[in-house]
Order: sequence, then structure tokens, then C-alpha cells
Amino acid sequence: MSSSTYPQLPKRRAEDSGRDSASDRERILRLLFSLILLASVSALGWWYWRHASGFSIVRDGSPSWSHDSKRIVFSSEDHGQADIVTASLTGADREEILKWPTDEAEPAFSPDGKRIAFSTNLDGNYEIYTMFADGSSPTPLRITNHPARDTAPAWFPGGNKIVFMSTRGGAEYDIYQMDADGSNVQALTTGGSYWFPQVSPDSANIALHKLRDIYVLNLRSKAMRRLTYEPANGMHPTWSPDGRQIAFMSWRNGRTELFTAKSDGSDSDQQLLVSMPTGDAVDPSWSPNGQYIAFVHVIGKVAETQQRVVYIVDVNSKRLTRISK
Repeated sequence: MSSSTYPQLPKRRAEDSGRDSASDRERILRLLFSLILLASVSALGWWYWRHASGFSIVRDGSPSWSHDSKRIVFSSEDHGQADIVTASLTGADREEILKWPTDEAEPAFSPDGKRIAFSTNLDGNYEIYTMFADGSSPTPLRITNHPARDTAPAWFPGGNKIVFMSTRGGAEYDIYQMDADGSNVQALTTGGSYWFPQVSPDSANIALHKLRDIYVLNLRSKAMRRLTYEPANGMHPTWSPDGRQIAFMSWRNGRTELFTAKSDGSDSDQQLLVSMPTGDAVDPSWSPNGQYIAFVHVIGKVAETQQRVVYIVDVNSKRLTRISK
């Protein structure tokens, strides 16, 4: 081989390297195209199956009872927005009573059944409104007006006051009360992380959860009584109508279930009430007649396909009835 051959080697290696790089790019582009095509076909197939089979994703939540225990109000998502609907105890007679182009959440019947308090982000951040329970005019009345987030309204038994949670005191939620028209706002907790307040039937106490445990706040003394202890945690409390028990959700067994406990904390033997075969049971709400607890069954972890279905459970027989359509 002559010496004149050697100078050609770098050029050939460069040409070979260029061909390899082009080939690699081509393989990568083919792979990306295949992945995009597969994702598109899968999405089209999922859309077709949903519509052809009549399957739809249910996203209902935050149930609350009418004063006579005959109807339930709850939020229901449609095309990404949560609206307010009511239904009978069989799920029939479903009626959409408020549909705004924003989210409406956490509706709560007033004790006389005439009004519903709820939160909405209509004004750019969550505020609390009230409306007539039948959805009639006039339009809902805004009763909070603060740049912080106000949410989770619950009525005092007399109907003259509302308790709610708000970030107006700082980054975390605290509990506040106000008159039913939004006036005379008072802080009930400060400097903590307090969630989902519920007033006792005698108006003397508020059940809430702080971090991951249930507490009862005495409104006169401001003393806190703790009912659950992490890891046997409790959240989202609701009172029995006689005030002797509190139902709540807990994931102490690995997934979220519903439990009951004596409200005075005298019995540490907390009772399992609802454990669904799959998924989680959350957001309990005890009926005024004491017979039922409404709750939400959460199925799935992926946001796009997760379902949230409202049920009621008979406290004595444990019989379940689906309320969501």
C-alpha cells in the first residue's frame, strides 16, 4: 500500500461517521413518529370507546344534606367546571341549580333548607356566596370580599352565622365565623393549619382537622380537644345530629375509609363505618335525621380518568346507595 493511501483515511472515517449520524437521526425520527402515532391512535380509541359505549367520567363531590334529609346538594364537574346540583336519596330528580363558567364548590344547605352557601372562583380567587336552594332569582349573593382564599362554608344550627376556612391570616388556613350576610367576621384560630370546620348541633363546639388529626374546638373557652392521633389519623369531620359522635375519613389502614368516634373523646375504640372494595371513601356528611352519611368514592389515581362518585350509606345496615348519575 502506498503512502498516498493514508491521507484518505480521515476523510473516509468522516464520511462513515456522517452516514452513521444521519442514520441515527433517521432512526430517532422514525421512533418519535411511531410514538406520536401510537399515542394519537390510543387517544382516538379511548375517545371513541367512551362515546360509543356511553361511558363518562363522573366527578362529583362535597355532599351536604337538606334540613329534612330528603335531598343532597353537591358539586358536579361538566367539561372541567364544577356546578351545583341537587338530587333525591335515590339519585333521581337530579336538578342543576347553578351553572356558572367557573368552579362552584363545597355547597352547604342552610338549617331551614332555604339557602345554600358555597365557594367559587368567579372573582379570580375563592369567595363565599349564598343562593336560594331552588336556584331561583335573585342571583347568588357574595358575602366575603377579601384577596385571600375563603372556602368551605358551614352553617351554625340557628342559620344566623357561617363558619369557614380562609388564608386571610397568612399562608395556612385558619377558621373564621361571620354573620350570614358576611358581616362581623371573627377569627376562631390563628397561626395554624385548620381545615373543614363543622359546628356542633348545640352550637357550642366546632369539629375540624388540624394537620392530619381531628380536634374539637370549644367556642367559649377556645380549648382544643384532640380525637385522633397520627398515624391513626382523621380528617374532614361531620357531627351526628345528637352531637355524640363524629364521623371522619382516615387512611390508617393504607387507604382512605370512614370511621366514627365519640365526640367527647371518652372512647378510643373508633369504629370503621365504610371501606370500599377499591379506591377511597372521603368527605363524609351526616344527615339531620341521623340515618345516613353521604360521602364520595374516589376511584383511580390518574387525574384524566379519576372518578368521584357520591354515595349514601345507611349507618345501621351499612347499605350503600349511589347518588351520582
